[in-house]
Amino acid sequence: MKKLFLYFYSILSSILSLVILPLIWLIRIIQKKDVSSWKIKLGNFNLPDNFDKTKKTIMIHGVSVGEVVSLEKLVRKIKENFPNYNLVLTTGTKTGQETAIKKMSDTADFITYFPIDIPFCVNSFLKKIKPDVVLIAETEIWPVFAFSCKNKKIPLFIINGRMSENSFGSYKLLSPFFRCVLPLYTGIYTQSEIDKERLLKVGANKDTLEVMKNLKFDVSKFNVDMDIKPQGSKVLIAGSTHKGEDEIVLKVYKKLKETENVKLLLAPRHVTRTEDVENLLKSAALSYNLYDKAPYFEEKDVLLLNVTGELAKLYALSDVAFIGGSFNQTGGHNPLEAIIFDKPVISGPSIKNFTDIYSILTNAKAAFVVQNDEEFYNIAQKLFADEKFYETISKNALGVFTSQQGALEFVIDKLRKVFINEN
Repeated sequence: MKKLFLYFYSILSSILSLVILPLIWLIRIIQKKDVSSWKIKLGNFNLPDNFDKTKKTIMIHGVSVGEVVSLEKLVRKIKENFPNYNLVLTTGTKTGQETAIKKMSDTADFITYFPIDIPFCVNSFLKKIKPDVVLIAETEIWPVFAFSCKNKKIPLFIINGRMSENSFGSYKLLSPFFRCVLPLYTGIYTQSEIDKERLLKVGANKDTLEVMKNLKFDVSKFNVDMDIKPQGSKVLIAGSTHKGEDEIVLKVYKKLKETENVKLLLAPRHVTRTEDVENLLKSAALSYNLYDKAPYFEEKDVLLLNVTGELAKLYALSDVAFIGGSFNQTGGHNPLEAIIFDKPVISGPSIKNFTDIYSILTNAKAAFVVQNDEEFYNIAQKLFADEKFYETISKNALGVFTSQQGALEFVIDKLRKVFINEN
């Protein structure tokens, strides 16, 4: 019955594509948008000349920027452990493709787009790539692709799988459909027990479900051999701030300064904004040093970071971290850069790029997502004034970071077993 349903789905998707795809193509041409990615998604691509077809191939897919970034360490780890295998990386969006090329073109043997989920596109893709195993990041479910892999006996895994509460409601409504599709996967490995239970309830096979933890937490601490703190002062760092956020940070900082001995380390996301931020500091009557000229506070209120490549280590030298890109529509930046050093994190409400991370951190009471500058001030003030509260949040940060590690080795171990079983 399940196989019949999937055959019907494949036929229906093919018929609909004959109508929908030409329409999409026409709209993109009228709007003068790039159509080259669509040609590739339809199966119209060639492998690079140096691609060795005699080697086995590991394929990894991350749909967009967030997933691609989370896969970088895994991609490098796989290449390190399986150096004689081809490594193919696919994405679903243009920004994801650009990020993959920028970050991993030195490691992956081929970077391309994931096929449109209709039979002729999927079959063309699989015929050219010939993957021996496929890893899909997070919860990208493509029925035709999964059905094709099953028929061709290609092991297919979901890694770093997750299912939000909102998605869970939608998936439950379609659970008869997913009960046909999810058992096609060789293994589904989730970030948490909650994700595992949700996937089980919508139709995954309990025998192929496991918790692997979260790939994004597999980062390593490093030593920082400098100290910028003036004696007796604490430091609030505002990292990767964007236009419009510096004003919020300065407003909060000036209010904190009224009751706390605190300095501000301000790090705009783009150093090209340095002059604009300097003007804001002058308007706020705050004294400051530029990092490239004087990488310390001395008697100044603010240390303005105006160079690249230094922010990560400066989180280690702060006491409380505000993560920028979260009071505008950017979607936030990576809070783990601060959490790795056991620093309490504060973020604005725009966190779409790291929703899964913030869910873990806020549940563990290691981070705070605030809605406005008043909430920002209240949390920051309590962290600086209440030593016991600060210690509790710092311990929570350490605990959640430690508890989430191990995902990289989990995936590598699963790959080893796949290739051992094949031999």
